[in-house]
Amino acid sequence: MAGQGASRPPRLSLSRALTRLTASRGFQSWASRFPLTRGIARREGEALFDLVAGFVHSQMLHALVELGILNDLSERPMTAQALGLRHGIAPERMEVLLQSGAALGLLKRRRGGRFALARRGAALLGVPGLSEMILHHRILYRDLENPVAFLKGETDPELARLWPYVFGEGAVIDPETADRYSRLMAESQALVAEETLRAVSFKGTRHLMDVGGGTGVFLTEAAKAWPELRGTLFDLPEVAPQAEARFAAAGLSNRLTITPGSFREGALPEGADTITLVRVLYDHADDTVRALLTYVHDALPQGGRVVISEPMSGGDRPARAGDAYFALYTMAMGTGRTRSAARIAELLTEAGFEKATPIRTHRPFVTGVVTGVRQSRK
Repeated sequence: MAGQGASRPPRLSLSRALTRLTASRGFQSWASRFPLTRGIARREGEALFDLVAGFVHSQMLHALVELGILNDLSERPMTAQALGLRHGIAPERMEVLLQSGAALGLLKRRRGGRFALARRGAALLGVPGLSEMILHHRILYRDLENPVAFLKGETDPELARLWPYVFGEGAVIDPETADRYSRLMAESQALVAEETLRAVSFKGTRHLMDVGGGTGVFLTEAAKAWPELRGTLFDLPEVAPQAEARFAAAGLSNRLTITPGSFREGALPEGADTITLVRVLYDHADDTVRALLTYVHDALPQGGRVVISEPMSGGDRPARAGDAYFALYTMAMGTGRTRSAARIAELLTEAGFEKATPIRTHRPFVTGVVTGVRQSRK
């Protein structure tokens, strides 16, 4: 029989069929006109364009922050002419910057050609450390200039040289770098501390040790929130003076102490019933994290708890903050990686912890939280 035994073309799955249909220019044109689909088509088109134009958006944001335009407009509405004169930019070019800021929702245009600060712009000014992080991004932009070469590991990221502390032994940390890092982290740590303390109760904690806690922002906020709590900061000697000053300014020197040291050098001090690791794990590779979690486990008493707080990957449900930003940032640093809550729970279990539990946070784009309990000695 003619054609007998001829192979049939493979059937398309429904998802593949829909993908092909959506990729069709003719279908897109039809969907943009059809009443039941044109709203979806418009939203998807706008979202796609935002991805294409995202670099320009971020550069305009950078310019607004670096020039201090948001601060200027927080005082009173101003025209492009006035702002141009203040910052040495031609009025017609300043107009372009202000128009872009309004289009991005940071500014709003008023009658008479004046511009004012919009709610989103005001919120940006109110987020601790956000303006500093935006300015810091000029380094990340350079590192991602050739993204394919970056992903292939063919570049020499500047961020890896900026934070030498992550490389451990042999890293030389000059005072200027330590101070710059400490200030940047301290400014942005306040929001992470707020979110962590909202998600986790420290009721019953007698002694909290914050490992890798920098200048003591988290420990200070924890001590304010829980007046019965005593605390120890464990971090490199270079950050101790700033931590001491912070504790003294908050009137907490009688409750908070500092033990200088590096968790890369071996066992941690004992005596705490809770240990926190706030934005620590994602700076380091798995081998370093495994060793650290083992040190944490061994330093805790039976029933002691570890609290991990840092930006996290969405894992099976990719998240924009964790997977499209922090994952690239930590890759540029050279040693770190952004992990999902599930992966962190696995590492805790490997280190001997039980009840490794992800905790829901109100703002997962700020931080995620995972806790674990020191299991009984066998």
